[in-house]
Amino acid sequence: MLYQDILHAIGDTPLVRLEHSSPKPGVDIYAKLEGHNPTGSFKDRIALHMISAAEESGELTPDRTILEATSGNTGISLAMVARVKGYRLLCVLPDFVTPEREQMLEAFGAEVVYAKGAGSTNDAISMAQRMLEEEPDRYYMPDQFGNEANPRAHYETTGVEILRD
Repeated sequence: MLYQDILHAIGDTPLVRLEHSSPKPGVDIYAKLEGHNPTGSFKDRIALHMISAAEESGELTPDRTILEATSGNTGISLAMVARVKGYRLLCVLPDFVTPEREQMLEAFGAEVVYAKGAGSTNDAISMAQRMLEEEPDRYYMPDQFGNEANPRAHYETTGVEILRD
């Protein structure tokens, strides 16, 4: 199948029956293979959904930079979405993020800053929130942990696919 762009390849992942995983006869267990998304993560769905919702509401405009605290997959997914849609992305990372994750973020065009002394994702979130407070017209922060578009992505896409299949 030929897609218009990589964002169109998000979702519609396979649903497979795990025939030999059932603890009891007559119980069917299924798995949604979200690793088939472009970055190999279900976070592609939420990244696209949060950015699209922000565009539709007018919160995200071409002159604003997307700012997010992340330790991995959400940032990588946001970087892919931002790149395709033409947005700048600045990721605030805690100290423990691996070099491989940083390389993936940069490969998709994200700018990366480390929250100095940030031993947790919460420290990186605090730094990103301070940056947003200091320059609210410069940044749009999806806030993956508090954004209702995050779970809604699964309600509107993942759940629909499971019921359909």
